[in-house]
This record gives sequence, structure tokens and C-alpha cells, in this order.
Amino acid sequence: MKFFTNGLILKKQKYKEKDRIVTVLTGSNGLLRAFVRDAENIKSPKCAGTDTLCYSRLTLSEGRDAYYINEAKPIEQFASLRTSPENVALAQYFCDLCISLCPREQNAEEYISLVMNSIYLLSKNRKAPMIVKACMEAKIASLAGYMPDLIMCNECGEYESKDMVFVPGVGKIVCDICSREFQIKGIMLPLPAITAFRHIIFSKPKDIYSFELRGEPLEKLNLATQSYIEAITEKKFDTLNFYNIIREK
Repeated sequence: MKFFTNGLILKKQKYKEKDRIVTVLTGSNGLLRAFVRDAENIKSPKCAGTDTLCYSRLTLSEGRDAYYINEAKPIEQFASLRTSPENVALAQYFCDLCISLCPREQNAEEYISLVMNSIYLLSKNRKAPMIVKACMEAKIASLAGYMPDLIMCNECGEYESKDMVFVPGVGKIVCDICSREFQIKGIMLPLPAITAFRHIIFSKPKDIYSFELRGEPLEKLNLATQSYIEAITEKKFDTLNFYNIIREK
């Protein structure tokens, strides 16, 4: 059975002499793993269209045990993104998040919109990378069914205090007073950080980036969203570690 769809190439690996296996995120069919014959041949029309971080128009066929990409025409290759090693590393981390959290062979329009918008903002330098990172982490977790409970303190019901403590292991917040009283350990978020965190998870995907944050509140927000991702996926991401190494240089 042959079908057509647009997709973002999240990962590629060489297979045999000239072929590739790619992991692609599509809006219509979610995550797919597909074989691409002759894609390692630089003269092949499928070479560029199945490269990592390329958004392409794909012609696929479904075999008995696998998918095959028969044609791949690039729509967006994010050329300006590739001038910044830091942004490329962050975009590759976003791809790993998609591989871990996006649905397989199901509709994933919201997911692909999220990752495409995030990579676009990085490529055009429209938003600070740390804001884009926090938005991507918090929103993809929410879309995948892991929306953190940020409405009020989990112990006393307090909505807002000067500082709130986010507990990544359970995805809940407690106020500063309750964190001390009940000896709850977590990440202390100043008011601007918790406000931004709430904005991301409760806003429509197209509106999540419409805030500004700097300095310690932004650092704390990133620590919270990153720690939450690591808690729900139960893994550390090599691409994130590489991004942090580049960022700290």
C-alpha cells in the first residue's frame, strides 16, 4: 500500500552499503521507522530528503514487516540552523524527545507542529534557545499525557507564593512553607518561573512562546522542565548532554 505524507526526519543510520533506516515524525501517521534504498548515495534524489532535521514530502509503501520510503522531496532543510552548533545540538535533542514521547502510527499533528515551530524559532533566532527548550520539554510532556499539576500547592492549596517548589518525580508543586514543613525536596521556582511554566502547559501550542524570561528564573525553569523529562522518560539524553557542553564553552 502506497501513501503520501509530510514528515520530519528525526534520525538516520546507514544500512548495508548504500541504504538508510530513518525514524520520521509525520502528522498523519506519527512516528515511523522506514528503509530508504540508495539514500547513502549522494547523487540519489532521496539523499537530501532523508537527512536528519529535514522536513520532506514523502512517498511511502508499507510492506509486510516494514515501511519503505520511495521518494523524498525536501520542503524545509533549516539551512540557517546549521550555522550554529549549539542550535543544531538542541534541535537534535528535540528529535530525541520526539522519538521517546510521540505516538507511533497514530495522528501526531500537534507534536509535529510543536517540534517544527521550535526548530524554526531556533533557526531564525526568534527566541532565546533556553526559552524554546523549556517550551518544547514542558509541552511535549503534556501532549504525551504527562501534564504536570501546577494549579496549586499539593499540600495546602496555595495558588501563588513568592517561591514554589516543583517536585519532578511526581510532577507537582508545593509552596515554600509546605516544602519546609513536610521536608519536601524539589526545585525552587521563583514566581516568574512558575508563571512561565503554567503559561506553557495551559496555552495553545501556537501561543506557548509568547513570554520573556531571563537570568535565574529562566535557568530554574529549564532545570524544572529538563528534570521532569528525565523523570517521565527515565533516561538521560546524550544529545542534551552534548548541547550543555557546547553551551558552557
